[in-house]
Amino acid sequence: MNGGFQALHGTDSSRAWFERAQNSLAGGISSSSRLTSTGPHPYPLYMDSGSGARIRDVDGNEYIDFLIAYGSAVLGHASPLLTQALTDVIRAGTMFGTCNVLEVELAEQIQQMVPCADLVRFANSGSEAVQGAVRAARGYTGRTRILKFEGHYHGWTDTLAISNRPSESEAGPYSTPRAVPHSPGIPAGVVDDVVVCHWNDVIALRAVLDAYRGELAAVICEPIVANNACTMPEPGYLDVLRDECTRRGIVLIFDEVCTGFRTGPAGAQGLFGVLPDLAVYSKALGGGLPIAAFAGRRDLMEPLAEGRVKHGGTYNSSPLCAAAALVTLRTLADPAVTKRIDETGRRVMEAVRRAGRDRGVPCAVQGVGAMFQVVFTSDGTPTRRYRDLLHADQPRYDAFRHELLKRGVHSNAYGMACWFVSAAVTDDELTATCEAVEGAFRAL
Repeated sequence: MNGGFQALHGTDSSRAWFERAQNSLAGGISSSSRLTSTGPHPYPLYMDSGSGARIRDVDGNEYIDFLIAYGSAVLGHASPLLTQALTDVIRAGTMFGTCNVLEVELAEQIQQMVPCADLVRFANSGSEAVQGAVRAARGYTGRTRILKFEGHYHGWTDTLAISNRPSESEAGPYSTPRAVPHSPGIPAGVVDDVVVCHWNDVIALRAVLDAYRGELAAVICEPIVANNACTMPEPGYLDVLRDECTRRGIVLIFDEVCTGFRTGPAGAQGLFGVLPDLAVYSKALGGGLPIAAFAGRRDLMEPLAEGRVKHGGTYNSSPLCAAAALVTLRTLADPAVTKRIDETGRRVMEAVRRAGRDRGVPCAVQGVGAMFQVVFTSDGTPTRRYRDLLHADQPRYDAFRHELLKRGVHSNAYGMACWFVSAAVTDDELTATCEAVEGAFRAL
């Protein structure tokens, strides 16, 4: 695609690979989120290669990529910076299961960038790092219950896979939201340890904190709710959350798996000026390789340092992944890089708003430049909490996403998730994306 409309060549090869995969992979996929097709094709696209902001599928169709591996490939695909660093590690040895120099340098880099990071521990995925942070909070406080917000996503593992996507009937009355397991197989005892609250509702928050006084080890949130279509915190809400946790001796955990480093060198902590006790990172941290981290106050992390609270992992901060993360963070530590990402995203967001106005299609474009989503609400009002999204026009989002695909723009298939912007988007690709947005709205 060279800056203009390009019709798809067809996706028959993706269909054939999906049919083949169903004979060996459960459901034909390795992750529930990968069954990502929208529109007329009941199969996912299979990607073959990528370079910069572009990816190419097995049929030769090329797309400007705003999924970027769910936000992981923040420097773009096949980044020359990463390629050189990883080549050196591959030649020297990728995995020893011992301490290595790169993990020390990486932890020091995180300390420099993350305001709350007195000490750091590494893991392999956001789900693992969330478990590490929750265990640290429970070990420190001696309490077991965790407060999470309805619709916020903190990984697929049992610990907090509660009320991620409840239906309206499952979720219960607004005044008393239920803790709903995300999947069969999650024990009732795990569910009982999770207290559910509504986002952006100070009255509801204080009522729940009062009701569970002395029982909560931690409150965890996505500061920008990437998994609720980038629902933003209302002005002052995170400050209230911080104050209430401090007053009650509750550990405040920011899940910065999505916001970390991409929304600015200091992530959401820098963006909103609110300091959590612990924070969790993945996605942009590794630049496309599997690595995660949790970091926080020294007194909270000391039980890990002393071995009283246990945390392990054979693959934690392997030289290969630590090298990728170190290169990525040193690049994102330059405010000019994250500023470029933000400005690129804001240009796309404005193109969507303009196209919606021009075509009379109500929609809310919410989030920040680095990560945002388009929500087709009835009057274009942004969402404040999870239940607002249950009334959004999901079929219209599906049609919008498929029209973008036809025009060579690849975005998240799920209307409750978000777009991610890489540092590799060129001016020509930005122009092409805005043109594709206008064309998609015209088709709607």
